[in-house]
Amino acid sequence: MITFASEKRDAKEFLSYAPGYWPNTAPELWNNWKWQFKNRVTSLAQLEKHLELSDEERSGVLLSDDKLALAITPHFFNLLPRNNPEDPIRRQVIPRIEETWTSPYDMADPCGEDSHMPVPGLVHRYPDRVLFLVTDRCASYCRYCTRSRVVSGAGEQELHTDFEEAFRYLERHTEVRDVLLSGGDALIFSDDKIDKLLSRLRAIPHIEFLRIGTRVPIFLPQRITPELCAILAKYHPLWMSVHVNHPRELTIEVKQALERLANAGIPLGNQSVLLAGVNDDLETMKTLVHRLLICRVRPYYIYQCDLINGSSHLRTSVAKGIEIIEGLRGHTTGYAVPQFVIDAPGGGGKVPINPGYVLYHDNEKIVIRNYEGNIFEYPETGNENVQFAPQREYHDEYLYS
Repeated sequence: MITFASEKRDAKEFLSYAPGYWPNTAPELWNNWKWQFKNRVTSLAQLEKHLELSDEERSGVLLSDDKLALAITPHFFNLLPRNNPEDPIRRQVIPRIEETWTSPYDMADPCGEDSHMPVPGLVHRYPDRVLFLVTDRCASYCRYCTRSRVVSGAGEQELHTDFEEAFRYLERHTEVRDVLLSGGDALIFSDDKIDKLLSRLRAIPHIEFLRIGTRVPIFLPQRITPELCAILAKYHPLWMSVHVNHPRELTIEVKQALERLANAGIPLGNQSVLLAGVNDDLETMKTLVHRLLICRVRPYYIYQCDLINGSSHLRTSVAKGIEIIEGLRGHTTGYAVPQFVIDAPGGGGKVPINPGYVLYHDNEKIVIRNYEGNIFEYPETGNENVQFAPQREYHDEYLYS
């Protein structure tokens, strides 16, 4: 089904928005990922050809070259309604003047990656795994990008990954068993370059596990060709984390691309960022996680938006994330419930944030509540003489005395 972004539809439908704003493009061009990449929307004039911009958007676009470049693939651009600046997809990719606002909490490198970079382009934050920043370019640019300082070529820093030095570091550090390829987005590389990169990593004996973090299947599903999938399948175990924030991003083309990856034996997880005006309500998130499962993608993380410079207008409260998890856990299948996390500011790593299911815990028992609010007691091992009630009414003065 071909439709336009402004049309109403059933939330469970998978739609195609092609050709959308490009009605005269031949299908063989539209379905060519290189054509999509070459014809990205990158200027104010191109935006205004198709959209009615708000003053906030127009001003943001004029200033975007100082922070994070504007680039949107035609495929993803077709998801943008012509006349709604507050649309959840537009808020993710169209610059806004609010990006120039400063907050006392904003940081250039909120995850502390630069301070955990032993060689250029390789982040070793966790004991047995590394983040390998293989490029500073993406198919499209998210306005809340945690690496906006280096991504797109417009930020305050440049990424100068030294591949050979990174490979030598990995060969020396035998504790590293897991390598995550990110950037930027590795899947914008040619098939040959991806093949050589994965082959080089697989040649290091102690590396057991390869991962790719990517938004290409969502921004540029045409890139997920049978040829690419065959290359990726040579390097199992290889996993992939995709990035979908809103149900409308899951078009027919995206669903087909994800299915090609899954059919190539690649386990797929999704990482969403909790964003104000995009997915900060339970029904949107529930629809998203259900549709992801239909696409054979396991919801993996919901991130609290990092404290990246210029993102305060997109950040929600932490309480909102907890509320969403509370509304998912127990109310739908466990496979659909991602882990809500905060990347601790300054480089503390991912910290899981959960509703308060543990009410009391000592060396005799743990008192817990379930998703319905019912309270239960479970005995601690080694204390078999403790009186135990499977379910009992508890009062605050008892729980916390």
